[in-house]
Amino acid sequence: MDMNEATVRGYRPADEAAVLRVWNSALWADPINATTWRTKVLLDPNFNPAGCLVAEVEGEVRGFLLSLVRQVPFFNDGLERDKSWITAFGVEPEWQRRGLGGKLLDAAERRLRAQSRTTVAIAPYVPNYFTPGVDVHAYPQGVEFLTGRGFETIERPISMRAELTGFRIPEKIAETAARLESEGLVVRPVTPADIVPVLDFIPEHFTWDWHREATGVMNDLFAGDPRMVGMLVAKQGDQVVGYAQHRGERFGPFGVHSGMRSRGIGRVLLAHTLLEMLRKNFHAAWFLWTGDDAARLYAQCGYHEVRRFAVLRKSLIG
Repeated sequence: MDMNEATVRGYRPADEAAVLRVWNSALWADPINATTWRTKVLLDPNFNPAGCLVAEVEGEVRGFLLSLVRQVPFFNDGLERDKSWITAFGVEPEWQRRGLGGKLLDAAERRLRAQSRTTVAIAPYVPNYFTPGVDVHAYPQGVEFLTGRGFETIERPISMRAELTGFRIPEKIAETAARLESEGLVVRPVTPADIVPVLDFIPEHFTWDWHREATGVMNDLFAGDPRMVGMLVAKQGDQVVGYAQHRGERFGPFGVHSGMRSRGIGRVLLAHTLLEMLRKNFHAAWFLWTGDDAARLYAQCGYHEVRRFAVLRKSLIG
């Protein structure tokens, strides 16, 4: 079929089932259902139907591309007026390599340039990203397609997982914990009195997205249902120097004061959080994004790599 006959247009409410069909056939390693689509896409305050493009051939949706720009400020990051993101992009397998992906990407880039965006990235958008980027093993043809269209890989994050059945704090980490305690550093579960100090600590050393995540966990801990969440804090006297959290089996974020990262505090926070998760009857712990350097820390507690991604970015100037 001549791809000139394909139509690219904005999303319509009646497209939901067709887009989900395409998503689950094209993005087979990251399937979703209607609830996830509605929660993370349609109800995102930055969703705009005009930015969710669908490719239609003879009245049937065969591909889609979800692009986003900020319509509401994200904490102190504001509207990030130069940036844009593509968080999901797929064409039905039997329709790939026939020009539909190119038509979708061309249309998205034209729209983003018209909004004065200077870069587009795949896919480190917060808060509602699905994966950090493109899975290089699940979708190698997707990486090839995008790099052929001018995208460059800027990061290679990995996703890791640990089995918690039989987990015990490694002896060396237990020794580190004892040494830190002798130096006056305490690692313990957060209390209501920690809410303000921890939430002040996080944006000073990390990101506002981490602050958002921590606020959600604390809301469940102290004003909702605490069974699925947990948080530990590391304190030196009255000073917060680190924290770690989990929601269900998803570990993190966690972090340590930049000036105190050589003392083993991170290892202790990690191990003790995993132990707390096991005590709640969780039997695995996972997260989506870290780098190769941090992976060595996680490996000390049994984590192994399960996925590797390419974060891709393209300049829209010129």
